[in-house]
Amino acid sequence: MTYFSDYSKKRFTILVLIVSISGLSQGMLLPLISIIFEHDGVSSALNGLHATGLYIGTLLISPFIEQPLRKWGYKPIILIGGALVFISLFAFPLWQSVTFWFILRLLIGVGDNALHFATQTWITSTADHKSLGKGMAIYGLSFSTGFAIGPLMVRLIEISEALPFIASSILCLFAWSFVFFLKNEKPERLTGDLNARGWQRYKMAILFGWLAFLGPFVYGFLESSLNALFPVYALRKGFEVGIIPIILSVFTFGGIVTQVPLGALGDKIGRRNILMLGSFGAALIFGVASFLEHSQIAVAIAFFFAGTLVGSMFSLGITYMADLTPKELLPTGNLLCGIALSIGSLTGPFLGGVYLEVVKSYSFLLLVALLLLAVAIVLLVFGRAKQLQAK
Repeated sequence: MTYFSDYSKKRFTILVLIVSISGLSQGMLLPLISIIFEHDGVSSALNGLHATGLYIGTLLISPFIEQPLRKWGYKPIILIGGALVFISLFAFPLWQSVTFWFILRLLIGVGDNALHFATQTWITSTADHKSLGKGMAIYGLSFSTGFAIGPLMVRLIEISEALPFIASSILCLFAWSFVFFLKNEKPERLTGDLNARGWQRYKMAILFGWLAFLGPFVYGFLESSLNALFPVYALRKGFEVGIIPIILSVFTFGGIVTQVPLGALGDKIGRRNILMLGSFGAALIFGVASFLEHSQIAVAIAFFFAGTLVGSMFSLGITYMADLTPKELLPTGNLLCGIALSIGSLTGPFLGGVYLEVVKSYSFLLLVALLLLAVAIVLLVFGRAKQLQAK
């Protein structure tokens, strides 16, 4: 009880709980709908395009979320976002339609972005600067843990197709209800002369921190493409339905294992080096795994080790952005990290779906490997100049 007597720790615990349940619902939704659509004969291109609905919603709300947060504070934004998520999840079983489900995905994207931006900004603006890195690592860890558990809920479809949606909706409602116990606060860092500059501050934040946005972009691409389209690819390769959620979960679990250690290591040797080496190592692992698809166990092992290297790219990207960006632009950089995540999440299912339709003779994992290799090269070529600029 002494832990919860400290209000700041109580607030942090509730925010982390909300993020973990949000991760769980996202981790469940992508493979669940992909498998349902694949069984219903929906094309992989449409399947992948449909998965972008969540991220289109996330991207559409991004330019308009900062002002309401300043005006109303954190608590109302979290309540609105959480309500959109659990109501939309509960509505899925009401009518199975490609168009209706796409609209629900849009609403979940809007709700998730509102929820994540508010919780993330609340944590970064109230945490002690000395423990900010640890706090963000725990934040990323909580989301990754939920995201890892999410695909395992797909197995509830064997009992009832509606059960996974209803169960995740109830869990979201449970976590959402704890927000009422928090006092509302407003972000001081989002006020001041930056508001008068309008879109100019976004241009400045991009100029300083564009390299750091690669981390959230890649994390979004991997999260969406692997969870939305790898199930489709794996089913076509003859993988058992039961092993697919396990493969997706071990990838996220790999990121969970190394989330905090990589964050601490980044403090010592530089976050750019961690992002660069992780991208290169994961590219190599996915490239090798593309030749081992005859063994489902080998693919699962490859996913785990790739996850240990790139599973924390979002939180590393945020802290790398903080290294490169002036303090007065940190809130804007924080928002742009979310936008980069959304763009990556949109690109993943669309590009992956087209790849599955057009490229028949090469493994889907090669697409992932090529992207990671390209990011590693960009970090290698441009990273040195950014390091000198930051110093």
